[in-house]
Amino acid sequence: MSNSSSIKQFLLLAFADRRELQLLHFWLFLGIYLAALLGNGLIITTIACDHHLHTPMYFFLLNLSLLDLGSISTTLPKAMANSLWDKMDIFYKGCVVQVFFLFFFLGSEWSLLTIMSYDRYVAICKPLHYGTLLGSRACVHMAAAAWGTGFLNALLHTANTFSLPLCQGNALDQFFCEIPQILKLSCSKSYLREIGLIVVSACLCFGCFVFMVVSYVEIFRAVLRIPSEQGRHKAFSTCLPHLAVVSLFVTTALFAYLKPTSISSPSLDLVLSFLYSVVPPAVNPLIYSMRNLELKGSLRKWLGFFSSHRMPPVCFK
Repeated sequence: MSNSSSIKQFLLLAFADRRELQLLHFWLFLGIYLAALLGNGLIITTIACDHHLHTPMYFFLLNLSLLDLGSISTTLPKAMANSLWDKMDIFYKGCVVQVFFLFFFLGSEWSLLTIMSYDRYVAICKPLHYGTLLGSRACVHMAAAAWGTGFLNALLHTANTFSLPLCQGNALDQFFCEIPQILKLSCSKSYLREIGLIVVSACLCFGCFVFMVVSYVEIFRAVLRIPSEQGRHKAFSTCLPHLAVVSLFVTTALFAYLKPTSISSPSLDLVLSFLYSVVPPAVNPLIYSMRNLELKGSLRKWLGFFSSHRMPPVCFK
């Protein structure tokens, strides 16, 4: 039996026991991580360096890519290191940092996705007021609010979780530090405070989800009133990437946390947590680049500068 003050490290759940499988997981994680770095890095660089993309939609997309880079960098490098070196431990302070940044990036991303739905609503339903409602100052304030909300949310959850006395050992049934797994180690009823915070956060997330649903109901109603088929297709094409990203984010997280207890197992929990924490940041750049003609054109132009050995364009002129 131990308390939180005596815990120096936590033990994480390994993806495999056999050395060959551990190395296979390392190379798989490395490939996913490099793909996420490349995809999100290209989107950030392209939007920053192409003045035609300096619009609210792409400004928010740039922020989304930054958050995706942050969230996948919070969990995957440590999992890669553990698989490569056949280790399972993470220092107590490292666990605190991991919980904080994961909540920070994921909370900020959810807030930003809500703002992006508002951006699409204004662009399609109130196009004449788009420049007024989503000016550069308003966009910066919205993005700052999303990042600030994530920071405050992460600070509250992290401080509250690691103030709990832990006396049920130090083994976490997860490949990264996750609050529900840490709460299982608590030996005090004060963990109910953290559960209360989680319920409040869940209610706020549900409110954001309702806002997005209402926004898209209005968007679809407006699009269906567009007389030309080409106009309807163009309007839908600007919304589909955002809808796909939101759907991926929601379905993976909901299934990870709301699955029936009858089918719960450490192996399944491991896979589901991998899906919601690693897959969306790696797949989001592909979703946006496939459906967005402007972004695809800018990416080709940007890559063309390197393939022809010319100097790249100057960013943030």
